[in-house]
Amino acid sequence: MPQALRILHRDDHLVAVHKPAGLLVHRTALAHGEREFLLQRLRDQLGRRVYPVHRLDRPTSGVMIFALDPASAARLAEAFAQRQTHKRYLAVVRGIGPEHEWLDYALREEDGSRPKAEMPALEASTEIRRLDSVELPVQVDRYPTSRYSLLEVHPLTGRRHQIRRHLSRRGYPIIGDAKHGKGKHNRFFAERLDCPRLLLAAVGLAFAHPVDGHRLELSCALDAGMTALLEHFGWASHLPLDGVREAARHPSLPA
Repeated sequence: MPQALRILHRDDHLVAVHKPAGLLVHRTALAHGEREFLLQRLRDQLGRRVYPVHRLDRPTSGVMIFALDPASAARLAEAFAQRQTHKRYLAVVRGIGPEHEWLDYALREEDGSRPKAEMPALEASTEIRRLDSVELPVQVDRYPTSRYSLLEVHPLTGRRHQIRRHLSRRGYPIIGDAKHGKGKHNRFFAERLDCPRLLLAAVGLAFAHPVDGHRLELSCALDAGMTALLEHFGWASHLPLDGVREAARHPSLPA
């Protein structure tokens, strides 16, 4: 029997949970042979129907919102579509990332319906900030030492694999990214540091409640593996905690 999902917040209209890394949110055409999905596990755990309103990639962990009724689902989905939410991620990347930078690289969709080169290039914007870094006395690639950074990431747009693609294009691929990352560094983390997953986690989400409009600010702790890695690198001060903050919605601030 699978372990119970970690509930971060629940009220009459929505529920927020921690999505484990490696778990698909729901069935897709690409999910051949998969028998376990976040949507199904949450439904079974709560004993009621739930409605997805946004997505996280399968290898990404972190906070996800589900609505508990169709009206709330429609309002929340619209808020995500209209960029009225604020998302915060943590990523462990190769190299010493910039102190602060905006990445504005247009991205072509990757839906598999036709060659990517034929898809239109869409606006995509991601804010990144270096929180910490480490240099290990280990030769993983061609240099005698290996350097890694912990980045705080805020995507303004929501293109498919946006964070992974933006960071890779900027020269700071996320550790554990099989498609956009570096195999030698991925293997080093998997084999030597016992961290075989994509090191990207959604740790914060803020939005207006779909019924009364008050602002909900959710914080989500990392899973055990990623927590242990940050502690090993001396980055424990940046570890987020599970938490919920409710505030009145100020008319001059985005939801």
